[in-house]
Amino acid sequence: MTPRELRDYALSKPGAWLDQPWEGDMVAKVGEGDRGKIFAFLGERSVGVKAGATREEADEWLLRYPENASVMAYIGRSGWNTLHVGEAIPDDEIREAVDESYALVVAKLPRKLRPDGWELRA
Repeated sequence: MTPRELRDYALSKPGAWLDQPWEGDMVAKVGEGDRGKIFAFLGERSVGVKAGATREEADEWLLRYPENASVMAYIGRSGWNTLHVGEAIPDDEIREAVDESYALVVAKLPRKLRPDGWELRA
């Protein structure tokens, strides 16, 4: 998966938009304007995602892919991981991780800010 394909996939989510809140860092957000929330940190060779509702859930990625998944600095304690793209983690699992991150972030938005067309996973 190329960085462009990853970005396009993340931005295909209902209500998703691209932001560059810090120089050189691109993120996919959902929700309006200043109240929008990041659901994916889009790097050249990695993606940062909310990999689980808890740190314990997110740690499953570290166990499955110890060389290609790591706890994100600063926000890792909240279940965020960095996943390396184009290495051992299959592209379909990267897409599933983006899907899960999106669903977890949207579920935490106030109802009036949730985009039409998204579904909470059971």
